[in-house]
Amino acid sequence: MIHIQNHEKRVIVIGAGLGGLAAAIRMQALGYKVSILEKTDRLGGKASVFKKGNYIFDGGPTAVTAPYLIEELFSLNNEKMSNFLELKPVKPYFRIYFNDGSHFDYSTIEENIQQIKAIDSNDAEGYKKMIKSIEPIFQKGFMELSDKSFESFWSMLKIAPALLKLGAYKSVYSYVSKYIKSDKLRMVFSYHPLLIGGNPFKITAIYMLIQAVEKEWGVWFVRGGTGKLVEELAALFIRMGGNIQLNSEVKEVLFSTKKKVSGVILQNGKILNSNIVISNAPVATTYLKLIPKAKKTRIREFKYRHSIYSMSVFMIYFGTNRLYPDLHLHNIILGKRYKGLIDEIFNKKQLNQQGDFSAYLYVPSRIDRSLAPPEGETFYILVPVPNQDSNINWEEEKIPFRNLIMGFLEKNFLPNLSKHLATEKILTPKDFEERYLDYKGAVFSLAPTFTQSAFFRPHNRFEDFTGLYIVGAGTHPGGGIPGVFSSAKLTTDIISNLKK
Repeated sequence: MIHIQNHEKRVIVIGAGLGGLAAAIRMQALGYKVSILEKTDRLGGKASVFKKGNYIFDGGPTAVTAPYLIEELFSLNNEKMSNFLELKPVKPYFRIYFNDGSHFDYSTIEENIQQIKAIDSNDAEGYKKMIKSIEPIFQKGFMELSDKSFESFWSMLKIAPALLKLGAYKSVYSYVSKYIKSDKLRMVFSYHPLLIGGNPFKITAIYMLIQAVEKEWGVWFVRGGTGKLVEELAALFIRMGGNIQLNSEVKEVLFSTKKKVSGVILQNGKILNSNIVISNAPVATTYLKLIPKAKKTRIREFKYRHSIYSMSVFMIYFGTNRLYPDLHLHNIILGKRYKGLIDEIFNKKQLNQQGDFSAYLYVPSRIDRSLAPPEGETFYILVPVPNQDSNINWEEEKIPFRNLIMGFLEKNFLPNLSKHLATEKILTPKDFEERYLDYKGAVFSLAPTFTQSAFFRPHNRFEDFTGLYIVGAGTHPGGGIPGVFSSAKLTTDIISNLKK
């Protein structure tokens, strides 16, 4: 075995996803010597980028909100984000397509109201009241609590009355339905949880704050795609003196005593010493696969194996050799069976065989021509599917399901797609489980239910151990780009406070 000597200010970060990069930058700024260990051959985790010919594909997260969280990272090195990243405002935020062929351009409050009136004039006033009611949820849930630790039950008890008063016990769909009566508009204003892996009919109404975050800061696109964001965050980390090692899969976290972390061992046998390890691997994977069996407890292991996990996704990345100018950057497709389809995915865990998809269609070349050839487009379509608890055989279902999706797109959105398809790549839940170590293929980690939020969500510091921490969608505050960046800030704040 090769040993790397310990250093009292050394930190190891497992995984180079957005959360890992942000945590590494923050720890480097605190004076630590930080090394990122990435399992794969590229940076970004599910936000990584890949190329096929002249087509450039973002791997996962695409919509940037609360960009101040990115600006903060550059300011830690006395730099300005604008010198490295160009953020372009997106209008409308999302184009939402209904089954009847009509669409809703979801955007600012004023623009939404005008469209609401065209669908159901009575809901315009209800929408105004709903937006007003969301403001205190945003102030409490995001501005006050998104970067606050919930390591004790008392910390949860102190804010529980306020959360209950704000309607946290309701689902997002129920909350919207209190103000909106049109079935179409109820879909428009309740689909957001699907973007972070949540069931709108079960996820706590606290996540209505997503709409307030969009209202406060807008929706942005990083010129060059999310891959450019990853590239510049990595470059920032290197400028600060950080170290990144690709193709360096961690086999196990090491301990010097029963509970005290001492470093990690890689799959190649190399040992790296550190008394602080921050994992950006999925939280369940970190505990179940990276912690030695002798260090785990049955209760904790049972908890991770039997928590409620998010849905998974079926992704098709593809490029065409013709343009589709009628499409927007962010396209939400809502099928005719909104509740029925969600029930199949989350509860029955069945694969949609009817072809009436609800999906997210991303077309970055509509706003950034550098991502595709001059006469082509770059796409990905994200279709929600059950996680691996479904026992779906993806080796058998992959191609038939792909054909169903592409046929749906050709019929409804992309005329003559099959004739103009230039390149393609598919990722199934099995791929996410194997490549990104997403437990059960749940790409958004634990589902954001009320009983898996705040104190009830895995804490940013593993309470069973000294020196082991977590960042990413599986810990507080949760998924989405703002949530992941906030988790990095919260986790590094905990470490900093412990070291004072």
